[in-house]
Amino acid sequence: MAKSISNAEFEIMNVLWADAPLGASDVAARVSKKMKWSSKTVKTLLARLVEKGALGHRSEGRRYLYRPLITRDEYAAGETETLANKLFGGRAAPLVAHLADTRGLSREDIDDLETIIAELKRERD
Repeated sequence: MAKSISNAEFEIMNVLWADAPLGASDVAARVSKKMKWSSKTVKTLLARLVEKGALGHRSEGRRYLYRPLITRDEYAAGETETLANKLFGGRAAPLVAHLADTRGLSREDIDDLETIIAELKRERD
């Protein structure tokens, strides 16, 4: 996806990644549990996400049903790549080191990283 997703748009995506397709009123009802947005605000955010290519919609009677056109994993990959490129010259190791320094790593995190590294080494040998 060429255009980035704002924090507000991300809240809408989370609702639709969890359950889609949904109409605008359904999205508004679910997002209102966390955010205090009007239906009009939700419809504006939905329209922006359609324009950005993150959501698609189809007509059902007098309403549109919205669904994600990108997966959460695809979005995460793009955002991670952007962050790594912007702050760490596109390298993963400094990004992981930064996360370890600032957020700390649990024993489980370290075990998971060791497993990932071992798998990558096997694939590349």
